[in-house]
Amino acid sequence: MAVLTVEEVTKRYANHVALRKINLSVDKGRIFGLLGPNGAGKTSLIRIITQITQPDSGNVYLNDEKLKPEHVYKIGYLPEERGLYKKMEVGEQLLYFARLKGLQQSEAKRRIKDWVVKFEIESWWNKKVEELSKGMQQKIQFIATVVHQPELIILDEPFSGFDPINAELITKEILQLKEQGTTIIFSTHRMESVEQLCDDIALINKSEKILSGNINDIRKQFSSNTFELITSQKLQHLPDGCEVINEKEQLEGWRTLLKKENGISNNQLLQSIIQQSEIKNFSEQLPTMQEIYVSAVEAHLHKQTN
Repeated sequence: MAVLTVEEVTKRYANHVALRKINLSVDKGRIFGLLGPNGAGKTSLIRIITQITQPDSGNVYLNDEKLKPEHVYKIGYLPEERGLYKKMEVGEQLLYFARLKGLQQSEAKRRIKDWVVKFEIESWWNKKVEELSKGMQQKIQFIATVVHQPELIILDEPFSGFDPINAELITKEILQLKEQGTTIIFSTHRMESVEQLCDDIALINKSEKILSGNINDIRKQFSSNTFELITSQKLQHLPDGCEVINEKEQLEGWRTLLKKENGISNNQLLQSIIQQSEIKNFSEQLPTMQEIYVSAVEAHLHKQTN
């Protein structure tokens, strides 16, 4: 079931087209990566979903209902440009944001205290935001984003300012929210986080969606038929249609990186190798999301200039 549906959304600013006929579908309980270079149109799309701006054409639906003002209570948004009031105390500020999202005062206090205890930041309650580090402020902003238990959470570069320990803490919270059925849109330039967290992605470049789908399917789609072999002995020959890219002796044996043509089955390859050496490991080397991201963007730019 799609929690969020974007249909043919176009947005212009003067002579600049920020989004051109964008279509997206984000299913319930999934983490959806919204990717693209700076200036690609991601922020424009997020601002439309959060109703900060309106599309020039096209529609956005939340649970099959056309987006309307009261949907703001079902959405949590952590912007890349942080929106905390520096002179306000932490507790006062969290309560203010929770009330803005429709929570009654008593319920807001209960939920905030639960999060404050979970993050072990009880001592920050009466501190002003300006007294906190960037990472500490980020924790406060994260709590403000999720405290009203929204159906859809949009996280724009959520790990900015975090050290590895606190980044891992937020990662665990994101995954727990997913397990509880929350739908999450995750916008980031950190491709390792995309591989770790995302189920599906859409890549936007120059205002257009150029790639989308399940992350595992996309990695297979960009497969280059490259495989890693670990054998007890160095391989003397390979079947026709197989090319050695690299080989090196390691503690566990010989590591061979090879590329094979589509006509060569894995069984054929393994039958040839097993006659020469014991096979300790055989695995396909699928491209990383970083490699796919760069390849897709470069191909799109090449297409536009030709």
